[in-house]
Amino acid sequence: MKKTNSKFKRLQEVLITGLLGDLPTIALGPKLRKLIYRSILARMGKSIYIQNGVELLGANNIELGDGVHLFKGVRIDSLGHENNKITIEQGVAIERNVDIGALDNTQIYIDKGTFIGVGTCIAGPGNVKIGKRCLIAAHSGIFANNHTYTDPFKYIADQGVTCKGITIEDDCWLGHAVTVVDGITIGKGSVIGAGAVVTKDIPPYSIAVGTPARVIKSRLPSESINPTDLKIISANSR
Repeated sequence: MKKTNSKFKRLQEVLITGLLGDLPTIALGPKLRKLIYRSILARMGKSIYIQNGVELLGANNIELGDGVHLFKGVRIDSLGHENNKITIEQGVAIERNVDIGALDNTQIYIDKGTFIGVGTCIAGPGNVKIGKRCLIAAHSGIFANNHTYTDPFKYIADQGVTCKGITIEDDCWLGHAVTVVDGITIGKGSVIGAGAVVTKDIPPYSIAVGTPARVIKSRLPSESINPTDLKIISANSR
């Protein structure tokens, strides 16, 4: 019965998005999508703007808060597992050609007022949490998974993946083309320079650059830095 219900929801989603997804912005497209997509999404707030060419897969596991903007070419995929959930909270703006994929038993959460730049990719199957008022610049990659490759005589594609999850706390700014690998926490108020690859946790209010990313300074006045945080900053700068 559950499987039949899931197939019906998927059929309903395909029909609705197929008919309305490509209606141009200059016509009634955004208004019709805002009105009718409510029937297929898990939650849909007020004043939402969905441009033409947005692709929603597994819409019954996708939540959109008030004032969310989804621009042309955005793809949000929550198919693959009944426990998948993608939540995009109030005032989040997701620019053109962003790809968000839950994959398998994955929770992806983007908190209020965050901006996701053009061509960014956010992918499970590890959980991803992005905090409030973050700025994620264009072509960044947030990948909550890592391939296992311990057996040199077996195809890497056949060795499975590990997934620990990624947390980006409130008020972080990731510059152009930053990559965040699995298992990482970026602390509140941190700035990650363009092109950096984040392979270690970043303490709150840090500035980190390079490949791999290393902390070069704190944004806090020296008298307000916790001694424990200072040790962590020092370790990450090596």
